[in-house]
Amino acid sequence: MLNVMALRYFVETVRLGSFTAAAQSLGVGQSTVSKMVRTLEDQVGELLIVRNSKPLLLSDVGQVLFKKGGQLLQDLGHLQQEVHHIQALTKGHLRIGLPPMINLLFTSALKEFRERYPTIHLQIIEQPGPAIEQLVASGQLDLGFSIAPIDPDLPLQTNRVISYPIYALGRAEQLPRSQAPIRLQQLVNKPLLFLNDEFGLTRLLRRHLLQEPVQPRIYAQSSQGDWLISMAQAGLGVAVLPQPFCQRLPDELSYRVIEQTTPLQWEVVVLWNGRYLSQAAKAWLECCALVQPEQDWHELLQQISQIGL
Repeated sequence: MLNVMALRYFVETVRLGSFTAAAQSLGVGQSTVSKMVRTLEDQVGELLIVRNSKPLLLSDVGQVLFKKGGQLLQDLGHLQQEVHHIQALTKGHLRIGLPPMINLLFTSALKEFRERYPTIHLQIIEQPGPAIEQLVASGQLDLGFSIAPIDPDLPLQTNRVISYPIYALGRAEQLPRSQAPIRLQQLVNKPLLFLNDEFGLTRLLRRHLLQEPVQPRIYAQSSQGDWLISMAQAGLGVAVLPQPFCQRLPDELSYRVIEQTTPLQWEVVVLWNGRYLSQAAKAWLECCALVQPEQDWHELLQQISQIGL
């Protein structure tokens, strides 16, 4: 069997055209390179490099060994990388940021990930969306999730992966029952019940409301969607929440989808640095796509597969 180290020294010598250049590239003395090349020649039983020839002259066997050996070394490098990737999926550490508002959307993904990769240390940080954005941008998290719009001044790669319509909820006297959508401008004169300002949904609503000539009446805000529903049920105002949090509404509440020029969408966005994702992070995203096939994960998975993860 060929000495892989000797083969590497030989290929580097031929590639750079001299023993001296190869020694500098490999960080060893020239005598070491010459000795390794001779070791390879002894193994092969043939002269590979014709000494004292300028430019460097290869024997017939040397030419074949340079061509095939270079490819072999490249394949070995790829093999080592694949082994490292496999090891990362058994020994890796993954830090994910999830806002409390959306963590329930990822319960099935968490179950799938844990069943597939039980030895990966998974750390989930729960913070509001803007805090998650900061943590990903600073490198303290491998990836995170937030609600659009995302801070455009942060160095983040963003991909929309989940999208739901937004509903207005209220008693019939506040929000007449109808199948027709409702516009934000029809709500500005009603007492409104919003999530707190650090929530992405509220950022989105305020951005759209800035375009209205009359500013809305915010009756109350909370970090708990259930409490907003309870306030709406008590007749305190009209709550605004995304579809996933309106699945089991009290009978006395009516709900209508909010539309502007197009339907107003509550968009969950995945955040990463745009350059590198660990194999564990990629595996997490693949689990998300597996359990949420109706959502838009394909573009993100295609993108990260093209950066040699």
